[in-house]
Amino acid sequence: MSTVAGTTGATGAGRGGPPEDVEASVADAPDTPHAPDAPRAKAPEKSGPTPLRLLLARVRPHRGVLIRAGLLSLAGSAAGLAMPLMAKYAVDAFAADRSPVAPLVALTALVLAGACLSAYGRYLMARTGEGVVLRARDQLVGRIMRLKVPAVDRLTPGDLQSRVTSDTTLLRTVLSSGLVESFNSVLMLLGTVAFMAYMDLTLLGVTLVVIVGIGAVTALLMPRIQRAQLRAQESVGAMGAALDRVLQAFRTVKASGAEERETAAVAEAARHAHDRGVSVAKWSSVSDVTMMMSIQLAFLAVLGVGGARVASGSLEISSLIAFLLYLFYLMGPIGGLVEGWTGLQSGLAAVRRIDEVESLPGEPVGRPGSVPGEGTPLRVAFRDVTFGYGDERAPAHKGVTFEVATGGLVALVGPSGAGKSTVFSLLERFYDHDGGTITVGGRDIRDWPLTELRGSIAYVEQDAPVLAGTLRENLLFAAPDAPEERLAEAVARTRLDTLVARLPDGLDTAVGHRGVTLSGGERQRIAIARALLRRPRLLLLDEVTSQLDAVNEQALRDVILELAAQTTVLVIAHRLSTVRHADRIVVLEEGRVRTAGTHEELIASDDLYRELATTQLAAATDQPV
Repeated sequence: MSTVAGTTGATGAGRGGPPEDVEASVADAPDTPHAPDAPRAKAPEKSGPTPLRLLLARVRPHRGVLIRAGLLSLAGSAAGLAMPLMAKYAVDAFAADRSPVAPLVALTALVLAGACLSAYGRYLMARTGEGVVLRARDQLVGRIMRLKVPAVDRLTPGDLQSRVTSDTTLLRTVLSSGLVESFNSVLMLLGTVAFMAYMDLTLLGVTLVVIVGIGAVTALLMPRIQRAQLRAQESVGAMGAALDRVLQAFRTVKASGAEERETAAVAEAARHAHDRGVSVAKWSSVSDVTMMMSIQLAFLAVLGVGGARVASGSLEISSLIAFLLYLFYLMGPIGGLVEGWTGLQSGLAAVRRIDEVESLPGEPVGRPGSVPGEGTPLRVAFRDVTFGYGDERAPAHKGVTFEVATGGLVALVGPSGAGKSTVFSLLERFYDHDGGTITVGGRDIRDWPLTELRGSIAYVEQDAPVLAGTLRENLLFAAPDAPEERLAEAVARTRLDTLVARLPDGLDTAVGHRGVTLSGGERQRIAIARALLRRPRLLLLDEVTSQLDAVNEQALRDVILELAAQTTVLVIAHRLSTVRHADRIVVLEEGRVRTAGTHEELIASDDLYRELATTQLAAATDQPV
């Protein structure tokens, strides 16, 4: 049976002052507001690779395919470079009464070859882009799953979803229209300029003066585009967070008659995203038009200067036509550079947002070593443990000390904010304690590999979350390899067999998003059955009978007592029926262990416990103290 040694501040002597408002549960941990105008949670600033280096690192594993795709696209575009020259030969043939068949056939062959090569190159590039997106999503989701709970608490689900979906998609864009397209555009631009120089150096000089002057203006616009793109992606994440806020509490929104207010809040976030998107469109349009205007102005200048040279006889008309064709051919590479640069800014903003998540602190691995007494129940010891959630509230634990021996049932009681749920959070290492020592199975909890630690513990949360999927999937969630007979036994012991019998597909019936088709009591019983299937060495129960009727409560209490004979059970209790049957009770107040003992001992000796038993505990069960 369990024994508990607690250091007390006022054992049996009275309250010793009103409790501080100490919130001490994971659910009560500080949350980032979900409102559309909530500040964006960011990773701590750190020195490291630039976004461009991070982007190149993601592309590097695919560089072989990208090089082939780029060369194919470049070859397709290069085939077009000869077209104005072929057009010149065709015009010269017509002027000299020669047959134009050869130049025209060459033109046709160049068109077909360029189209085929470009199409295959673009296909390879698109396929590789999808591979980059898939790899980024796999890595990002894997990283999110390994993040510390406090890091995730400071982010909103909608914003995280936006980073996994929208931001990773932009990597594909920057890959195709950013890096590769920009590189090809530079080569095509140089090739076109070389052909234009072959046609006429004077006209080339006129062209470059106009284009370079306007290009300098365009370069000044690029930082604005990058900032606007980053803000646009952030606003999309904020809109997702606002929508997620509504969907997570959909029934509450309707029951509160808050549909119009929440619709307005999401609409405000959508308008904010719209405004940011319009800002991106504005600066991108100015950049695009500026570059295209440079071609048009260059055309007018070349037409004037070239026409004068044709009139003076220093330039052939066919050469002027070819030069003008090359001038318009410049629009492709220049447009590609502008589009590539804009896409690059989008990609860099996306990489920055992805890296913010990847730079958040991950869970520790733990030190290698054997698991203490593998298969046997675990004992737990808290020695002068201190812990705070890092916000402006008072510390949740201020020197908590107690011990739970192997096996038996121990109950944690105390007023709201006393630090009860924090005990479970620290045992699961959702959070790491600030000071003192926690040992599990005689081994420092920081030395346990997390997979071993959590594999030895079953945790039934107060809100008993149920995941979308079938009833069977939920029951086997923590023990996917459990045999059918163990599943049937757990269903029967938690009185879920009546639920299974009335479901259309039995255990294979879908339970809806977050178990929406189930009652609160049914969700709690599913969570308990899930814990039973895990066969834990330490079972943590957070107010697991709060939503059960008297019949099911009695049945589950019997199951808990059976489990306490086989393993260590630690329960947070607000019901007198649970507390009465505990081997020992630890009373927490203001982040400290006030006292410990049996129900009868504490009723006789401690004022706070007597008050709790008279009010909260007895009221929850309508039982006399």
